[in-house]
Amino acid sequence: MTIPFDIVGFDLDGTLLDTSRDLGVALNHALGTIGRPAVPYEQVRSLIGGGSGLMLHRALALTGGEEGIDFEALRLVLVQYYGANIAHHTALFPGGAEMLNQLEALGAKLAVVTNKPHHLAVRLFDELGLSHRFAAIIGGGTYPLKPAPDALHAMVEQCGGGRAAFVGDTTFDTRAAKAADMPCVAVSFGFIDAPAHQLGADAVIDHFDELVPALARL
Repeated sequence: MTIPFDIVGFDLDGTLLDTSRDLGVALNHALGTIGRPAVPYEQVRSLIGGGSGLMLHRALALTGGEEGIDFEALRLVLVQYYGANIAHHTALFPGGAEMLNQLEALGAKLAVVTNKPHHLAVRLFDELGLSHRFAAIIGGGTYPLKPAPDALHAMVEQCGGGRAAFVGDTTFDTRAAKAADMPCVAVSFGFIDAPAHQLGADAVIDHFDELVPALARL
């Protein structure tokens, strides 16, 4: 099997990595510092997407609103705690390692574009021993956040050019890919912010063993 892409880019949270448990612990730590109740773990997944600020806005809305809250100070509490406890529970989604091996065997360069702050994305991949697998890791802070296409264009440039596809789990990803004129695959097992088949992707997969065949069809 071959795929018509030189580069395959991935979102991080909810696409390559299930970060929900570590993000949930950090979120609830931050909420606890202002006396708010913890968000149940099963609800945390629905709050993730678009960066730490949006996750915190959603959590505050659930637990009493933002009146009287120093939002930026609280976001920093969340981010600092998360950065210090970033990889206790995080792992590739099922089939992820085999999928990366397949793509490398097919000659594709691998990349990550995430709204997670760049230094946290790099730290997480370093701690998981995965950084060496990616030709580019682009996190938030250098380019406008997805759904802006800038970071996806930078991904192609950093990987040396060529035809690229992007894999994500939310409308932030599919809209960024569309704006970058890049085919997109959505994963249904991520932190989706709409039903998977309504995200606007060119294909939807339910497990990573479906990714290479999906890319081959695009």
